[in-house]
Amino acid sequence: MNILEHRALRGPNYYSRYPAIFMRLDIGELEERPSDTVPGIAERITDLLPTLYEHRCSVGRAGGFLERLERGTWAGHVVEHVAIELQNLIGFSVGYGKTVDSYDTGIYNVVYRYRDEACGLAAGVEAVDIVARLFNGDTIDIPAVVARLKQVRDAHMLGPSTASIVDAAKRRRIPCARLDENSSYVQLGHGCRQQRIQATVTCRTSLISHGIADDKHWTKQVLGEAGIPVPRGHICHSIDEALEAALDIGYPVVVKPLIGNHGRGVSTDITDDPALREAFTIAFRHNSTVMVESFVKGEDHRLLVVNGKLVAAARRRPAHVVGDGAATLQALIDRENQDPRRGIGHENLLTQIQMDEHSHRLIAQQNLTLESVIANGEVIYLKSTANLSTGGTATDVTDDVHPEVKYTAERIARLIGLDIIGIDLLAETLTIPLDEQSAAVVEVNAGPGFRMHISPTHGTGRDVGQHVIEMLFPDSEDTGRIPIVAVTGTNGKTTTVRLISHLLRQAGRSVGTACTGAIEIDNHTIMRGDYSGPQAATTVLREPTVEYAVLEVARGGIMRRGLGFDECQVGVLLNIESDHLGENDVHTLDELARCKAVVIDAVHPKGTAVLNADDPRVLASREWARGDVIYFSLDPESEPVRQHVQDHGIAFTVHDECIVMRQGNVEASIISVVDTPITFEGHARFNISNALAASAAAYALGLTIADIQLGLQTFHPTPGQNPGRTNFIDAGDIKVLIDYAHNVPALKALSELVSRIPAQRRISVASAPGNRRDEDLYDLGAQLASMHDILLLCETDPRGRPDGEAVGLLRAGAESVPGTCRVEVIMKERHAVDRAFDEAREGDLLVLLIDDINSATERLRGRRFLPDTPTGDAGGRP
Repeated sequence: MNILEHRALRGPNYYSRYPAIFMRLDIGELEERPSDTVPGIAERITDLLPTLYEHRCSVGRAGGFLERLERGTWAGHVVEHVAIELQNLIGFSVGYGKTVDSYDTGIYNVVYRYRDEACGLAAGVEAVDIVARLFNGDTIDIPAVVARLKQVRDAHMLGPSTASIVDAAKRRRIPCARLDENSSYVQLGHGCRQQRIQATVTCRTSLISHGIADDKHWTKQVLGEAGIPVPRGHICHSIDEALEAALDIGYPVVVKPLIGNHGRGVSTDITDDPALREAFTIAFRHNSTVMVESFVKGEDHRLLVVNGKLVAAARRRPAHVVGDGAATLQALIDRENQDPRRGIGHENLLTQIQMDEHSHRLIAQQNLTLESVIANGEVIYLKSTANLSTGGTATDVTDDVHPEVKYTAERIARLIGLDIIGIDLLAETLTIPLDEQSAAVVEVNAGPGFRMHISPTHGTGRDVGQHVIEMLFPDSEDTGRIPIVAVTGTNGKTTTVRLISHLLRQAGRSVGTACTGAIEIDNHTIMRGDYSGPQAATTVLREPTVEYAVLEVARGGIMRRGLGFDECQVGVLLNIESDHLGENDVHTLDELARCKAVVIDAVHPKGTAVLNADDPRVLASREWARGDVIYFSLDPESEPVRQHVQDHGIAFTVHDECIVMRQGNVEASIISVVDTPITFEGHARFNISNALAASAAAYALGLTIADIQLGLQTFHPTPGQNPGRTNFIDAGDIKVLIDYAHNVPALKALSELVSRIPAQRRISVASAPGNRRDEDLYDLGAQLASMHDILLLCETDPRGRPDGEAVGLLRAGAESVPGTCRVEVIMKERHAVDRAFDEAREGDLLVLLIDDINSATERLRGRRFLPDTPTGDAGGRP
């Protein structure tokens, strides 16, 4: 078997409403060997993966997949189920999958859910190998496979602290996105409503307060001056200074680096000068400034304060083992590390105990070695600090905190100024006030770990991540989302996206736009290019100032990666026409309609789907639409529209040459068609349709009729406002129409406008991407020739075809049309445009169906056809 394509679909997609892995799999010779021809395959796979019995498959009950195996199914289907179950075995609960035939014999599209992208992809690779071995009768080592997948999981998973916040956010339906796969930097929410965290440091964490917490001396100064009990201590830069400090304070003392975390370099209960020298050396390796403090007797406690409130408390004990009277110290350590709760670093609830020089010094002080047999019940401490990261354990004591201790902890948070703070307190107990016992705050932590509170070794776990989410999103109904408008269809997407964005900006909203041509943030272009895919959506949704996102969604992005968001407030489906058929296993208009319907399937239940009632396939796609439905139509007498309005649905249509909104018995006039610049006084019917769609989307977002009217009358078909989309330029003796019509339906719509513009001759420069079918390129050439007197064909993007092949097909189609159209091939677009300029005479119309709009308009100015005015001001009416 051979994996031809393998990638993550990161949002709603052609196959699933949820993120999924897509695999295009060539099963080769196994196409002739369905599972019922492989003796004992069901029994063998059950022995390897017993939990496959739970897979219901299409049968609809437990054991259903195994029944399918026995009746006969193909290897691709088996890969799907194995990939799902492997993810379950490493802790990710997934269940959805589907395997569908392609148009090529032996090649299947395998789709299955994932929770972690890297693990989902790795599980697919392992599943293919397992199934190939299964069909061939080879040996299979499932434990080794699971071990490899766990390594992938551990390398990519969030730490427990960050994961607890992300999990709490997901329960609130707040979208979460990792901003760096190698760290715990996470965005919660979208646009202007987002919050960001890095581990347990939030975007609200004060830099000054973080600095105080990071400097132990500064911390003691702030707290000590406020009456909080802290240990006596001195800052030292040499061993001699440390010895003087110990003499002043009096033994026992604690030695630690001024700046550090996780207990690194800390030595406690130092009782003499030789031990102090050794402890200083250890601390100095971590920081050149060392603190020597009085040793405070008491147990180690961590108090967690979030948003000024104590939310959890734990008693921590250093890494230790308990003797049984028979095992050596080393054997006890090994036994403790076999606890499945212990892992490397922060991967598990507890951390494995690693013996270091400090550990060896501790056991030597107890007159022990690793070979010593420890008496039954005797506790041997292996670390002097109680950090979980060095193997310590924790017991939840949240319910035992005295009110005065709680007040002190919350006061410390205010004094330091941290929104999330971990307070390390040495105290005999938390059940009595601190001034009634031996107690002192030894340090505070910015970005404290939550592991000890989420899953303590003993006691009740606390959902501290929920408290962080409640701080960042205090309104319980706030999901951190901004309204997303997603626009798809075959033609008109870019114009509709730009028009919706304009309507919102005119109404005072801050808008992020992504479309074919650019990404714009509040009318500022930040990137140029084709941005109609999911990555562009991600870029817009990360922008901190954006209040509304308006996104063009192309077929290619849906098929390759899915949507760049999980749901939208408004989904617009403009039309379904023949274009790009034959790509990504989309060969028919019905399949293309299903692909485009992904956008309206992703509408929030309280959102709105905007549908073109003039397109039968769009109407048929209503079964996928979520939320409310608004129709738009050029035909005010359309039966679907009439029935929809009668049922008190909303429709936007044209009546008495005005754009109107209808609902029930109400008709609200918005603006005359002739006063809407992009309609070219009603001659560009395709832009009337786009204006109706944009108006419907804006209305669904809460804009008023007056807002929509103002926006429609101030949006002009110029290179400044709608570059490359029906830009009409009166350049003195000639006229120029720039557009990006690139398929036959779009050209037919444009031809009506072209024919209404008075001209001596119509000269066109045109090309087409090479990723169209041969017949599509041929028909495109024929349509171009039928519209023009002179046709200059060029080639801008062969997309895998040999040079000259795509333009050759265009030429063949053009030359098949009877008439007087003169056809020339000029390979480079720039040269073809220059040739058109040279050819143009007074009264001619140039129709430039080109990619490089800016270059063409600049050359127009250079030839003195175009007035020397800003690009956004050029324009006019035919």
